[in-house]
Amino acid sequence: MKKLLILGAGGFGQMIQETAIQLGYEEVVFLDDAVKGADVVGKCCDYQAFLEEYDTAVAGLGNNQMRLYWTEKLLEAGYNVPAIIHPSAVVSPSAKIGHGSFIMQRAVVNTHVVIEDGVLVNSGAVVDHDSHVASGAHIGLGSVVKANCTIEPKRKVEAGEVVFSTRRKIDGVGNLNLEDALYAFGFGPQCSYVKPFGEGHINETYAVYMPGEAGDEFCYILQRVNSNVFKDPAGVMDNIFHVTEYLRNVIREEGGDPDRETLSAIKTKDGSTYFEDSEGQPWRSYHYIPNSVCYQLVEDPEQFYQSGNSFGHFLKQLGDYPASDLNETIPDFHNTVKRFETFEFALKRDIKNRAISCRKEIEFVLKRKEDCGVLVTQQEEGVLPLRVTHNDTKLNNILFDAETGKGLCIIDLDTIMPGLAANDFGDSIRFGAATAAEDEKDLDLMHFDLSLYETYVRGYLEATKDVLTPEEIESLPWGARLMTLECGMRFLTDYLQGDTYFKTTYPEHNLVRARTQFRLVDEMEQQFDQMQEIVHKYCS
Repeated sequence: MKKLLILGAGGFGQMIQETAIQLGYEEVVFLDDAVKGADVVGKCCDYQAFLEEYDTAVAGLGNNQMRLYWTEKLLEAGYNVPAIIHPSAVVSPSAKIGHGSFIMQRAVVNTHVVIEDGVLVNSGAVVDHDSHVASGAHIGLGSVVKANCTIEPKRKVEAGEVVFSTRRKIDGVGNLNLEDALYAFGFGPQCSYVKPFGEGHINETYAVYMPGEAGDEFCYILQRVNSNVFKDPAGVMDNIFHVTEYLRNVIREEGGDPDRETLSAIKTKDGSTYFEDSEGQPWRSYHYIPNSVCYQLVEDPEQFYQSGNSFGHFLKQLGDYPASDLNETIPDFHNTVKRFETFEFALKRDIKNRAISCRKEIEFVLKRKEDCGVLVTQQEEGVLPLRVTHNDTKLNNILFDAETGKGLCIIDLDTIMPGLAANDFGDSIRFGAATAAEDEKDLDLMHFDLSLYETYVRGYLEATKDVLTPEEIESLPWGARLMTLECGMRFLTDYLQGDTYFKTTYPEHNLVRARTQFRLVDEMEQQFDQMQEIVHKYCS
């Protein structure tokens, strides 16, 4: 007797039962976890127990992932897992149909098509010649997959959809990796154009424009992540997705708008958190937040107040998030002691023979070796707690509302990890309380602005003074000194190593950056007592 065991007794399973009977199966029964009936002989987890009685089985499940999962489990258990092809379907003799795939009523599978395991080609669908449908896919009712197409694993082609094999020309796309990324996130079929976006040192960023009712609209950010810097892209994106999803709930509870007040990362069409291109480089995408602006330098003290308040609020929002759950994607990122050791190693090797050109800067760092351990030691001794920190709190990592001027959304979450509040505070001061750009060649223009420092302290402590411990509050001025020193060390280290980390536009670029940071450190040291007094003023 020809018998068939079907996992799944729902609507699709019933369709498979009818088809199987038409194909000559004399006994067709089900395993199902929820449905009951005379022909349901057990639950799906019982599949191994029926192997001797029913040596042929299929997974009649509509969900792509579950259908493929159970197809593979049946094969592993030793079942014969046939393709089920409805008598009315038209299947080319040259087509290859995988285990546990279903070709339903009046579907057409044309010449040299490859259908892998666990695929559903639904009623009336057409898969044209030389196309390849990967495992677990679903070609929907009446849809058309045109010639030479590739359908990704577990993809669902919607009912009536037409899939074209050739890609459109997209203005602004100059290389295949960018094109592949656009298609991986689903933007390719409609994208109007792309263009470079932003002024970041590390990653390669594009603005993606899509057609809208009023013309082309800036809809998405597409970014190629520098894998030389972020060697664990999966960990980075895991942190970002978990933190932003957590923040959405916090923002809702606060009565805010989660679509504007936190980043919204997008998964690829196959459900991955990032796309890896042909060179092994990761790409990721975010929704663009309209009516927002980003500032490279403080143009008005109110902006710096908003910056302090925004980063302080960000730390407070994540106060109950377990920092230990985050991936440490860049180990010892703000461990200033380790940064000093890396600097010493680069100085010892001097692989580009550049040390001779920066003796003064080298001596500046060497004299501050003991300072490097101030915050690290307090953290190791348990005086300063680890929190969820941003770890790159520059002014240009905040979006401001274009209409109100208020801080809106914290961006650039690549370095979100466990860290110290003082480090986030200090990095903001390093960047925002400076009177010139961090690559200003004329050092006479670069100074530490104590009034801007006070403005930031006021905004930051208004948001955090009830959250931070007394020891954390005392550590804030040290955070400003040490984050500025650390950043200068990093620029100088990269200069000695041949500019492998930060983007540069001329050979001395990193050295110029280091000099500006050391000028700031020197002035902070001279005004350190006043910095401490200002913190005490606003925490009382």
